[in-house]
Amino acid sequence: MRLQDFDNGERYRARILSNSAITAPGAAEEVRELALEVECSKFDFSIGQSVGVILEGPFRQSERLDMEIGHAHHFRLYTVADTPAINARGKPEIKLCVRRCHYIDEHSGEEYPGIASNYLCDRKTDDIITINGPFGLPFDVPADKDADLLLIGMGTGIAPFRAFVKHLYRDVGDWRGRVRLFHGARSGLEMLYKNDQVDDFTQYYDEETFQAFQAVSPRPHWGDPADMCKSLLEKGEDVLAILRSDAGYVYVAGREDTLASLENIFATLLGSAEEWQALKRDKSASAHWRELIY
Repeated sequence: MRLQDFDNGERYRARILSNSAITAPGAAEEVRELALEVECSKFDFSIGQSVGVILEGPFRQSERLDMEIGHAHHFRLYTVADTPAINARGKPEIKLCVRRCHYIDEHSGEEYPGIASNYLCDRKTDDIITINGPFGLPFDVPADKDADLLLIGMGTGIAPFRAFVKHLYRDVGDWRGRVRLFHGARSGLEMLYKNDQVDDFTQYYDEETFQAFQAVSPRPHWGDPADMCKSLLEKGEDVLAILRSDAGYVYVAGREDTLASLENIFATLLGSAEEWQALKRDKSASAHWRELIY
């Protein structure tokens, strides 16, 4: 991920308002939510977009990827995890969902902390960071309130849907189409925005149109991924109806390997890879398919 590929020429200072864990104690992975105040009243973003976080170099030898290709900065994208808001000081506030990452050096076999994720997870209240953006296509709410929505987010890919569902029922209101949210993690302890620390989605369970389905790993202690395939196939009739509907929208967020798995699932539901690819092309052309892949 190169800064020059995303840099829009403007960078903004942002102050840390809060930094809190949203995974349970004892979870194999730590995920935190950071609330930021952007020191520019004109900074604007939409649900489903990401902001860039920029760290000044130089970096240590263990972070040599940046050094080898001559980067003076380290850059990563993070999805905005809440709806746009302006605080009492007239400044935009945004929330980021950040997983603390570690990487294995393919040459030495040593484990190193991810630069940007650990930097963000360790920030304190009133610290200043540098951001830019926003980037990516927004997850627009369709104009037709009878439209059916299939939302699929894995791991931190749930972040934009936390904002999307909140906006749908709080700001838009009177949604008549089906809303089916599939989200997952390796274990219940790592389930984001649906655990003892932060539980956002249960407030929408009284909405007749809303249903959420969780997927966890069958063997979390082995590091296996969440079984999203099983969850989607179990609700295959509903999923297939939304895929085939002219009023059906599909929004996907998560890692690239998530998308590859979904391609196989949808091909299975539709009967062939060719039929699925043709349908996906139609949905993409009509903006009924949006993906946020990192």
